[in-house]
Amino acid sequence: MTQPSAARGDQWTFLTNHARVLIALARDPEARGRDVADQIGITERAVQLIVADLEAAGYLTRTRVGRRNRYTIDPTVALRHPAEADHPVGDLLTTFLHREDTPTADTERVAAP
Repeated sequence: MTQPSAARGDQWTFLTNHARVLIALARDPEARGRDVADQIGITERAVQLIVADLEAAGYLTRTRVGRRNRYTIDPTVALRHPAEADHPVGDLLTTFLHREDTPTADTERVAAP
């Protein structure tokens, strides 16, 4: 088995920043870009660009409420990669937003030996 290079071995993650921003906005639809950036560890400008990407692709809509934005996510939009295109983004969000919930009957059946 090959060892990961020292330069890359500790830097990769499973989720993209686009997924992280979407999850953060799903948790708090009125979050400020600055707060999302601090939570994820990216710049506020990067969050703005990602929100623009997500909005252009139909994953979310931005509504102005006073001086703030409110984000609404469309959970029915398919994931972008062809390998996951048969899954809506809502599946991903459900995984991360409800992981503290008690298991449903379906997950209990799958987990049972």
